[in-house]
Amino acid sequence: MDPNHTGPEEYGHGGDTPRQRPPRESLTSDLGQHTPVPARTVQLVSGDFLLTVNPVDGSEIEPCPPAERPARPGRLTESERAEVERAAAPPLPPGPAQPALPLLARQDERESLVRLLARGRSVRLVGPGGSGRTRLLDVVAEDCADLAPDGVVRLNGHRRTADDLVHDLFHAVFDAPLHRPDRDELLESVREIGAVVVLDDLEFGGAALDELLDATPECAFLFAATPDVADPSADAGVEDVELSGLDRAAGLDLLGHAVGRTLTDEEATWAGDLWFESEGLPLRFVQAGALLRQRDRLRAGTSAVDEFGVFEDVRPDEAPYDPADGDEVPLPSLGEAAAPAPLLASRLSASARATLRFAVALGGEVPHQAHLPALVGDTHADAALGELVSCGLVSPVGARYRLAAGVPAQLEAAGYTDDADARIREAAQHYAWWTGHPSVTPERVCAESDAILAALAALSPLAADPADEPSTAARLAHTAAPAFAAGLHWSAWERALRAGAEAARIAGDVGEQAYFHHELGIHALCAGQLDRARAELEASIGLRGALADKRGTVAGRRALALVADRSGVPLAIAPTAAEEVPEAHVEESASPPRGVPMAFPDLQPPADTGLVVPGVVPAATVPQRTKDGVPGGLKGLAKRNLVAAGAGALLVAVLGTVVTLGATSDNDPASPSENVGVNPSASQGLDDGSLDADPAAGNKGDTGKATSRPTDPGPDGTLGTADDPTPTATESDEPSDEETGSKEPDEPDEPDEPTPSGTKPTQSQKPPTSPSPSPTETETEEPTEGPTDPEPTDPTTTPGEPSTSNSASGPVSSAPMETSASATQSTDQASPEEPETMI
Repeated sequence: MDPNHTGPEEYGHGGDTPRQRPPRESLTSDLGQHTPVPARTVQLVSGDFLLTVNPVDGSEIEPCPPAERPARPGRLTESERAEVERAAAPPLPPGPAQPALPLLARQDERESLVRLLARGRSVRLVGPGGSGRTRLLDVVAEDCADLAPDGVVRLNGHRRTADDLVHDLFHAVFDAPLHRPDRDELLESVREIGAVVVLDDLEFGGAALDELLDATPECAFLFAATPDVADPSADAGVEDVELSGLDRAAGLDLLGHAVGRTLTDEEATWAGDLWFESEGLPLRFVQAGALLRQRDRLRAGTSAVDEFGVFEDVRPDEAPYDPADGDEVPLPSLGEAAAPAPLLASRLSASARATLRFAVALGGEVPHQAHLPALVGDTHADAALGELVSCGLVSPVGARYRLAAGVPAQLEAAGYTDDADARIREAAQHYAWWTGHPSVTPERVCAESDAILAALAALSPLAADPADEPSTAARLAHTAAPAFAAGLHWSAWERALRAGAEAARIAGDVGEQAYFHHELGIHALCAGQLDRARAELEASIGLRGALADKRGTVAGRRALALVADRSGVPLAIAPTAAEEVPEAHVEESASPPRGVPMAFPDLQPPADTGLVVPGVVPAATVPQRTKDGVPGGLKGLAKRNLVAAGAGALLVAVLGTVVTLGATSDNDPASPSENVGVNPSASQGLDDGSLDADPAAGNKGDTGKATSRPTDPGPDGTLGTADDPTPTATESDEPSDEETGSKEPDEPDEPDEPTPSGTKPTQSQKPPTSPSPSPTETETEEPTEGPTDPEPTDPTTTPGEPSTSNSASGPVSSAPMETSASATQSTDQASPEEPETMI
C-alpha cells in the first residue's frame, strides 16, 4: 500500500483523489480551552494620586496626570438623588406586603425635633434599642423635606467613622464617581452643602462628633443613638431628646394593630403584664403580636384542613375564630413574652431558622436575601427574610438587616451557636467566591460589607486549622478588599486588609502577607499616614524579595518612592532585603586596606594592618569584609574600581618608560638594555606560568609575609647593606642581587645623566626591566659602598613588620601617595611625586 497514493479500496475513495476534510477553524474557539477571566482592575483618583486597584499583584499608585484629574464635581439631579436614596434603603422582603404599623404616642417628640431642625440646630435622639428610633426618624425626615436647599440626606452610622460619614455626605450630594478627594478638597465641597442630615445608629461622640459638625457648618443633623454612646462635647451645640417607652394604653393599641384584630380580655391582661415587664418598648409589642398570630394559626390549623382540604391555599389567620372554642394552645408565659425570640423561631420554617443560625454566627448580621438560597441550600430560602421581618426578629440598618435588639443573646441562650464554626466557614467560602466573581460590582460588595467583615472577624481565629488550606479567611480578604477599595468604602478596605494579614500570618502564607502589607501601605499613603506607609511597604518588599516576586517588588518600590517624595526623607542607601546585590567572586581584585596597589595587584588582601607613615595622608580604617575576604557594600565596590583603574594607569607608565629608555639609549655600552641581570626579581613561575613577584611562603596567596625579605641587619646594624646575610628560602623564593641592595664588583657605574623623569640616577640603579623592591624604609641622598653609620629609622614602625616597597614585586604600599611603578627608581626612596612627573 502506497501511503502517498490511496487506492480505491481505502476509505471509500477512488483513484488518487485526496480526501477532503471540512474546515474546523470555526470550532477552534469553542472546543479549545477557555481563556481565564481577566482580573477586575479599577482605576480611581484619590487626592492627587492615580490609584489602580489590582487584585493580583497589588495596587499601583502614581501621581495623577493633569489630563486624568476630574473636574470640579457638580450636584446630583433630583432623579439621581432619588436613585441614591433608593439604593440606600433596605430591600423589601419577598412575599406579601406587611401592614405598616402606626406611630403611636410620639407626637410631642416629633414636633420638638422638627422645630429644632427648622432653626438650624442639630439634635440627638437618644433611646434604647427597640424604642422605635428608626420609625420616628422616617416620619421626621418626611416633615423636613423642604427645610434646606439640598433637602434631606439619609445616612447610617453603623460601624462608620466621622471621616467615612463626611465622604458619604459628599457622594450623596455631588456627582463624583471613582473620585475620592483629599482632605482639603473634601472640606471645601461639604462646606457648601446645606441639608438636613438624618443619621441613624450613631456610634461615636466627643471630639469625633465635633469634627463632623465642624466640617459641615451649613447642615443640621438629626442623630439617633443609644444611651451607651459617648455624649457630645459641651461646645458642640447639640441638644438631646429622650425617647422613652410607650404608656399602657399605647402599648395595647400597638399590640392590637400587630395582631390585626381586637384583643380578648385574657390577652389584654397578658399584654398589661408584658408592658410592665418590657418597660413599654414598642419592639416587645410587635414581637408579642407575632406570638399571638402564630397562636391563632395553630388553633385554626386543624379546622382549616378539614373544611378546605389539605392542598387548599388558605391562610390560617383568616379562618373564623370562635373565642368560645376550647383553647388547645395556651398563651405564652410572661418569660416567653419578654424574651420571645426562641419561641418565635421554633414556629418558623426551616429556612428561617437556618438564616437565624447564620446571623448569630456572623455577630447579628443577616446575609442579603439573594445569598440565602446558596447558604441555606433551599431555592426558596429568600422568603425567610419576610418571615423574620414580620416577627420583629430583624430590624433595618442602612441598606440591610440585622437581628433586632436583644435577639442575639436570646438565640445564643437557646443553643443557636452550637454549629457556629461550620456556619462561619460556609459563609466565608460563599462570600470568597461571590466577591471574586467578575459580574459582581464593587457597589454590591460594599452593601454586603458588614456581613463579609463579620465573617472575616469570626474566621480569623479559626484560620490555623490544617484542613483549611489555603486559608479561607485570607482568600476572602484578598477578593473582598479590592472591591471595597474600588467602591470607595475605605474603612472596610482597611479592616479587610488587617484581618487578611493576620489570617495569612497564622496560615504561614508569605505571598498573601506580602500582598496585604503592600495594600496597607497604599491605603496609608492615600490617607496621608507616611510613616505607617513606609513601614508597611518595606515589610512587603522584604517578603516579596524572599519570594523573588519582581513585579510585586517593582510596584512596592514605586509606592515607596512616592512616600519618600512626600515625606522628604530619602530612601536608605543600603540595599533592602529584596534588592539584588551582585555577588563578589573570588577572581575579582580585592581592595587593599591602606591604598591602591601597583601593577599586577595581588588577588588576596594582605594580612598586615598597614603602616603609619609620617608626612602623608592618614590611612583609612580597614573596611569590613565579607566571608570571602572581599570588601562589602558600596565602599568596597568603589575601591575595587579604583584599584583596577590605578593598576592599569601605573602599568602603562612602566611600559612607556621602558620604551622611551630603549629608544633613546643609542647603543650606549652603559645602556640599561645592555645590562640585564641574570636574576630578575620578576620571573615566570613554574607552576602556573604567570608573572609573579616574591610569592608568599607555600604559594597560598598570603602576600602579607614575604619569605625573601631580609630580617638580619648584619654586623653594621643596618638593613640593606652588603654585609647582610642571605635569608634561607626555597629556590623559587631566593632573592636576587637587586633585592639585597648590594653592588656587583665588576658592574660598571651608571653615567651621571638625567633620567626621563627629570631626576638624577644614583650609582645603585638597575636596568629598567628589573624593577626591584627597596629593602628599607630609610631614604638616603648618596649610595654607600661599605659599612656606614645607620640612619635613624621611622619611630612609628615596629620591629618585625614588613617594610613598604614601590616596585611591582614588592608588597603593597601603606598609602596611595607612596606607590610608584617607575623602573628607574633606585633602592633609595624617591619622593611620591616622581611617578606623576615621569608620566
